[in-house]
Amino acid sequence: MTLNALIAVFGLLAVLFLIAAVRNMRRRRFAGGLLGGFMAAALLLIAAGAWLVNANLSLYRRLNVEQAAGELQFSRIGYHQFTGVLTYPSGDSAEFELRGDEWQIDARVLKLRGWANFLGFDAAYRLDRIGGRYASIEDERSLPRTVYSLSPPERIDLWELARRYQSWLPWIDALYGSAAFLPMVDGARYAITVTESGLIARPINEAARTAVADWPRSP
Repeated sequence: MTLNALIAVFGLLAVLFLIAAVRNMRRRRFAGGLLGGFMAAALLLIAAGAWLVNANLSLYRRLNVEQAAGELQFSRIGYHQFTGVLTYPSGDSAEFELRGDEWQIDARVLKLRGWANFLGFDAAYRLDRIGGRYASIEDERSLPRTVYSLSPPERIDLWELARRYQSWLPWIDALYGSAAFLPMVDGARYAITVTESGLIARPINEAARTAVADWPRSP
């Protein structure tokens, strides 16, 4: 909401400067008209940049307390092969074929400084990818691997911009990747939550709890 308000303010100021520039040009006040036109263009560029950042930031979910990020359920379809269904808090779901003994989910976290939180901006996260992994290093090196993206393409890579220009963005406290991985077994269900410290995965049925109790184990 704060960023939307800033976009609206810059857009309105740009329109006002443009009107003033047109009036000055009609009255042959060329210096004032050129200055007003320059200010209008600059403000429009700022508003457009803020809109693009806001559109990209909307891909990240605001994070101020531990919150649900999704649930995973697995069905075995072969040796080292599972079907994983990821159900989001919205009710939408996605299905993946994963190879290995364990599943891993990754997220990107943007942690903001206290004064940014005071202005209404919370830390944010975005689920990044899901993949399978093998318990054995030799299997990890030699057997087929699977990994899938969990995020749509970005018009502006906010993560890369924040990483590259972090010294120029004082409201960003930290940005980091977080991952959680647990064993895959037939019928297992896991809950995935996220905090400012990163991802947390918990077993939520007997099959998953038994798998975690026996983990790590030989494949």
